[in-house]
Amino acid sequence: MTFDFSTVVPKHLPAPAGARWSGFPKYNFVGGHNDPDSLPLDKLVEACSNVLQREGKTLATYALESGPQGYLPLREFLVEKLKKYSGIDSSPDDILLNSGSLQAIDLINEALLSSDSTKPQTVIIEKSNYGGVISRLQRLKVNIETVDVDEHGMDTGHLETVLARLSDAGTTPAYIYTIPTVHNPTGVIMTQPRREHLLLLATQYNVPVFEDECYADLIWDGQRPPSLYALDSTRRVIHVGSFSKTIAPALRVGYTVADWSLLSQLLSLKTDAGSGALEQMLLAEYCAQHFDEHLATLNRNLKVKLDTLCAAIDREFGTSAEYQSPPGGIFLWVRLPDPVNTAALARAAEAKGVAINPGPEWSLQSDASQYIRLCFANPPLETIEKGVRALAEICHREFGVPVFSANTQR
Repeated sequence: MTFDFSTVVPKHLPAPAGARWSGFPKYNFVGGHNDPDSLPLDKLVEACSNVLQREGKTLATYALESGPQGYLPLREFLVEKLKKYSGIDSSPDDILLNSGSLQAIDLINEALLSSDSTKPQTVIIEKSNYGGVISRLQRLKVNIETVDVDEHGMDTGHLETVLARLSDAGTTPAYIYTIPTVHNPTGVIMTQPRREHLLLLATQYNVPVFEDECYADLIWDGQRPPSLYALDSTRRVIHVGSFSKTIAPALRVGYTVADWSLLSQLLSLKTDAGSGALEQMLLAEYCAQHFDEHLATLNRNLKVKLDTLCAAIDREFGTSAEYQSPPGGIFLWVRLPDPVNTAALARAAEAKGVAINPGPEWSLQSDASQYIRLCFANPPLETIEKGVRALAEICHREFGVPVFSANTQR
């Protein structure tokens, strides 16, 4: 008789995982995976060999003789990258390397969301948002205040209304969380006037701002406003980024840029003895020489995939599917009409080898169940086309949407 661990595991923990992983579905439109053919493997191998031959002996020490904030050459590269792409003036001492941006989110929550508060703390987020943030805040029993997001990014007029209402009730939010540049899931970019308005409001109500810029480098025309961190003169913005979407998610390297008063606190909470050293060394060596060229190629390839996905949706769903083609990123946020329930659609699609993200996982808006999020970065072009066709057939069978004419060849 085996021991039953469910009898000793605390009940407040998330539900256990279901079945063991058995491989990716045939048509995989979920997750933030990259295209394996876009990985610059030859150059990564060369970079890894070069840096190990030159500095491999530093692996014998924690933190590669660079201190607890992470491998110094990678932080030095980030100083240049952040200035060029985000308008951020920083030094290596302003940067903490993390095990992916998710670790940064967890550390920031641990630092700013007190567990001994007498009442639930409040966080403001965009109404549609990164599912990992929504689930974490729900697990922490935080009061989530939502703000509308449209084609210009977070609606800062609505934000002002929310902040005023909270202030009248004697509540100061722990922070405002936003994905201003290539928003997840909508893909929109917040305009500079709204960025400036957001910072004005954050200063007026004395609230920190948590800026998640994980997708900010994935913009087709390369044009973007300065980051919130770059526009902020009060050092209240926390800037988080990642190499997951530009190089490879499995490397698990992200970074936090913040004032030392917070960064020093995050360091005391980061008790993992340092993020993966070899990954940091590899990225520093490769990116210093090839990042700009790689990013340009990656964005061209992603734009082709997006165009293929949009064409397939138009062909297979017709006017039944509504979306705005994003200016960058790896996701398409699609609205389907009544009577489609996308959570039920996702379950039916999964049984046929088509994986999609239903809207309620990525949005707290009232009509979230009409939306799906499709990731187009990983599948090949032919798989995108076949997957959308299969999804349309499943959606028609389950909900009668889209309506196929008698002459439709399927």
